[in-house]
Amino acid sequence: MSAFRPFAGLRFAVLGLGRAGLPAARALGDMGADIIAWDDSEAARAAAAAMGIAVQLPSGFAGRLDGLLLSPGIAHRLPAPHREAAFAIAHHIPILTDMDLLYRAVHAAGSAAKFVGITGTNGKSTTTALLAHCLSAAGRQVAAGANLGPAALSLPILGDEGIYVLEMSSYSLERIADIGFHAAAMLNLSPDHLDRHGDMAGYAAAKRAIFARQSGHDVAVIGIDDKFSRDMAAAMPGCVTISGHQKADIWADGTMLRDRDGVILDLRAADALPGAHNAQNASACFALATALGLSREEIARGIESYPGLPHRQLQVAMIDGVRFIDDSKATNADAASHALGCYERIIWIAGGIAKDGGIESLVRFFPRLAKVFLIGRDAKLLAATLAERGVPHEIVDVLDIAVTRGFAAARELGASVVLLSPACASFDQFSGFEERGRRFAALADQLAHDGRAA
Repeated sequence: MSAFRPFAGLRFAVLGLGRAGLPAARALGDMGADIIAWDDSEAARAAAAAMGIAVQLPSGFAGRLDGLLLSPGIAHRLPAPHREAAFAIAHHIPILTDMDLLYRAVHAAGSAAKFVGITGTNGKSTTTALLAHCLSAAGRQVAAGANLGPAALSLPILGDEGIYVLEMSSYSLERIADIGFHAAAMLNLSPDHLDRHGDMAGYAAAKRAIFARQSGHDVAVIGIDDKFSRDMAAAMPGCVTISGHQKADIWADGTMLRDRDGVILDLRAADALPGAHNAQNASACFALATALGLSREEIARGIESYPGLPHRQLQVAMIDGVRFIDDSKATNADAASHALGCYERIIWIAGGIAKDGGIESLVRFFPRLAKVFLIGRDAKLLAATLAERGVPHEIVDVLDIAVTRGFAAARELGASVVLLSPACASFDQFSGFEERGRRFAALADQLAHDGRAA
């Protein structure tokens, strides 16, 4: 990597030194660029300085800047631009994504590696990991990351036969400028991140950007299981349509994944992909993998052997017949609906920072709830919705109490599942959904240990 210097002679500023920004700054430096970096957190700045990265406000730098690499979570437009992003815009400094810079680096290396992009309100992480698994199991050279896992610039430079599978958030998509995807999927749309995009039209426009710069030889895949996505598909003739429960180009007919040529596989053989939402994810994977040259048999074997992702309906413990399911990735009501639809009698742990609409859209699942334990900042808001419909619930504030009381309630009320599917963001009490899920698993494991010791 040290001999490969596609960005020699260029100077970039990196704003935001978290999971994506710090690896990007290091990678750009390794590829020849001069780097200055900034984070509003003093601790993050100190960590960068300790690695030899020049820490300085972009707006205070006197020399030329060829671009500002802005971490996805930092706004450059709505709800209000970060002051350094506003400076860049005012001084005509391009605002970049690390996905675009990876794309530039791969082409600078002379590689014909293909790029696949996957987006959607829900399911994009599972579909990204599932496709990468299928490709790897079929012997293809693959690197997966971006919004899922490694930052894009942390991925290796692949050769001509390589395939990059990138999970693309709306935050990144609203400012990509270079990357064109050989195959791209937009899975579904439900209201989310509206503060960042203004309204659903703005959010949909950001998601639609995944298809920008595709040629007539490239493949666009769109889900049709919600109105917003159907509208997008209708405006893109020639796209491949997918569904978890209704006829499309590729769809799930009951438990059978099929296309117009017949059955692909029985999804009951894919233990890590329960529910209609995962049937849609499998449909997208099949469409994308087919576009990349895999056979029906290779794709079916890959889907069946997929092990699943952490924090997405993952069973972390079984105690006295009660399953503990970590679905911490469900940070909005639509995501939580998928898990709630998979189990019949549930002890539900929910709460955190609620999205617009709270849990009103989940009313149809309330008859499945034996009892609900609410945590986090907006527990009272969710409690009001439950109280209006007579759902037994208790505000316990913290996850530790919710797990202990949830297990006791499961045994008392005959529920077979304690489900953490919060329908809320986690940042009021945790660093992210990952930490929330790990804490849930640790608490369940402690309950199991206490039971064995008793």
